Amino acid sequence: MSTGYFIAFEGPEGAGKSTQIRHLARQLEQDGIPLITSREPGGTPAGDAIREVILDPKLSMTPLTEFLLYSASRAEHVDTVIAPALAQNNVVITDRFAGASLAYQGYGRGVALEFIHNLTDTITTRLPDLTILLDIDVRVGLNRIA
Repeated sequence: MSTGYFIAFEGPEGAGKSTQIRHLARQLEQDGIPLITSREPGGTPAGDAIREVILDPKLSMTPLTEFLLYSASRAEHVDTVIAPALAQNNVVITDRFAGASLAYQGYGRGVALEFIHNLTDTITTRLPDLTILLDIDVRVGLNRIA
């Protein structure tokens, strides 16, 4: 049974997730709280390889294929990074988690929400204790990252 604390930051591009994660991690480190930070997709060698496939502009894939790749990355991330860190009583902070799949592949690309929920429940042994959603106007966010 894990005793750590799991925090996910969600939100569109340019909302400030990475900045807020850095601020929170710095404060927790100053307070002597053990933590790890990670991201999705990625966070593991397999996840980073999957990330390259998903983000490759030369590749075109269906929304379902995209979701399944994100899910494969998430399963690896949970099993090899998140669950072990939580079992060691660490705080785990991740830049995106399952909420991103609901937003992007579900609401954005039309993958059935029930399917997303069911597969996420199957592959994740732990959902975040806290999800922080940062919101920003899409145009402002895209200008920030430009």
